[in-house]
Amino acid sequence: YVHTYIRTYVHTYIRTYVHTYIRTYVHTYIRTYVHTYIRTYVHTYIRTYVHTYIRTYVHTYIRTYVPTYLRTYVPTYLRTYLRTYLPTYLPTYLPTYLRTYLPTYLHTYVPTYLRTYIHTYIHTYIHTYIHTHTRARARTHTHTHTRMYMYKNNI
Repeated sequence: YVHTYIRTYVHTYIRTYVHTYIRTYVHTYIRTYVHTYIRTYVHTYIRTYVHTYIRTYVHTYIRTYVPTYLRTYVPTYLRTYLRTYLPTYLPTYLPTYLRTYLPTYLHTYVPTYLRTYIHTYIHTYIHTYIHTHTRARARTHTHTHTRMYMYKNNI
């Protein structure tokens, strides 16, 4: 009796009222209000505010600030750098770099690089290539000889 009640009334209720509710009210809500919201407010926002922002602020920034920056700050930076930092850098940091970092780099990182990456490359890619292609060639070669032997001996 309970199963029959559940089967008939509850399923019927779900089938008719809930589905009808979803079909009519929820779909109608999505169709009208959400689409209308997207169509009017979001598009209007993009059309007016974003385009206006790009048109006025970004274009104005590019038109005014970038050329000003290129005209004033870059030459000033280069002049300052070339006059102050470069003469300081060359006598102090460059000899130190050549004396300490470069030999350390050459002694430690380069051999490690050669040992790990190049050996790994040789071992994986080249050996794998040779291994797969020679085995494939050997299989084909053996297969061909077997077929010829069977053909000659009428097997």
